[in-house]
Amino acid sequence: MAAPVYIRTKQSIYVQPLSKVRLADVARVTGSKRHMPELEQMVLHQVAEEDRNIVVIDSFMIVEQVLDKFPQMELELIGPNQCVVHVEKHKRQPSPILICAIWILLFIGAAMAIMNFHYDVSMQSVQQKLHFMLTGEEEEHPLWIQVPYSIGLGIGMILFFNHWFQKRFNEEPSPMEVEIFNYQEDLDHYVAIKENKVEKQDVDR
Repeated sequence: MAAPVYIRTKQSIYVQPLSKVRLADVARVTGSKRHMPELEQMVLHQVAEEDRNIVVIDSFMIVEQVLDKFPQMELELIGPNQCVVHVEKHKRQPSPILICAIWILLFIGAAMAIMNFHYDVSMQSVQQKLHFMLTGEEEEHPLWIQVPYSIGLGIGMILFFNHWFQKRFNEEPSPMEVEIFNYQEDLDHYVAIKENKVEKQDVDR
């Protein structure tokens, strides 16, 4: 009895417009070496204009096409049931003016959020009372507390996001990267359900 061929589908991939999606692109294949080169180069889908920017390759589609070519082959599927193929169209380089405008907008928004938070919790009053407790004198602007606090706030944000421009302090992902990953995973899961042509055909029947 021939050893089974194991196919592990990828969660998502990115391809160029009008390209051919092969089995090796959407899954990792292992098993009998005899048919491996032919299996990996098998074309599952030809990206067309009507596909727009997303194509869903269903595991049932993979099994159907492989068995159509190799009827006696034993397949074992592991991993996700669908692979979301993102069609990457040519993107224009962002305008430096637009980047600066967005950066200024985000900077002002973040500054306003921090100032409003400090106003809500009466941060200046707390620092004045702290200065009085430590020195016994009243001071409207205790700069020896406010200046280090402001510097520490900025350093804390840099350490929290684990980035200084392109420099990463350690291999741990930042909270922003985790949120982006979770968002992309949820988006791929949604698209895999809503754009799955195989499941749509089953519903129509």
